[in-house]
Amino acid sequence: MITLHTWGTPNGRKISVALEEMGLPYAVKVVDITKDQQFDPAFLAISPNNRIPAIVDDEGPDGAPISVFESGAILLYLAEKTGRFGGANLREKIAVAEWLMWQMGGFGPMPGQVHHFLMVKDPADQRYGLSRYSKETLRLYGVLDRRLEGRDFVATEGEPSIADFAILGWAWRHERHKVDLAQFPNVKRWYAAMMARPATQRGFDVALA
Repeated sequence: MITLHTWGTPNGRKISVALEEMGLPYAVKVVDITKDQQFDPAFLAISPNNRIPAIVDDEGPDGAPISVFESGAILLYLAEKTGRFGGANLREKIAVAEWLMWQMGGFGPMPGQVHHFLMVKDPADQRYGLSRYSKETLRLYGVLDRRLEGRDFVATEGEPSIADFAILGWAWRHERHKVDLAQFPNVKRWYAAMMARPATQRGFDVALA
């Protein structure tokens, strides 16, 4: 059994989607970040950066338990554990790694800043940050749209990869960061196809908060 310590954020949803797609048994332990539960010593023991998500796998390497923190590392671990969604060959594995790092380094932090500045009440304080991060978020959507030209998935053929799950977690919030997917037809097509997958939908439906 895998215990998923999380909250209902894009980074949390990446993992619930992956677990459902991989058909792994798991239980959710809610970490309420609105009440600072991510700073509890018990959570710190498995997530040294005090951030969700984190997992504890009772059947880790050699049958011994293992904890994993950081959503990208969790996805890599789960792909290795199951032998699925990590790429069918070295060329695909490299592409999966590239696009997973792209998400972790940009398509997450940048729209996350849009979320932050949208909540700033003072227009004078909001203006520069919202403009800067909104432009970068739109640029990243453009990068993704070009990548998906003529492709069903971001990094692999035939089935999605952990890179798709990671990116989807943030594309799921496109309305919140004021992006109209009609501007990005390839992203819109990919998003609709991914969200229509039954396992992916279960990953979004499971209660994380």
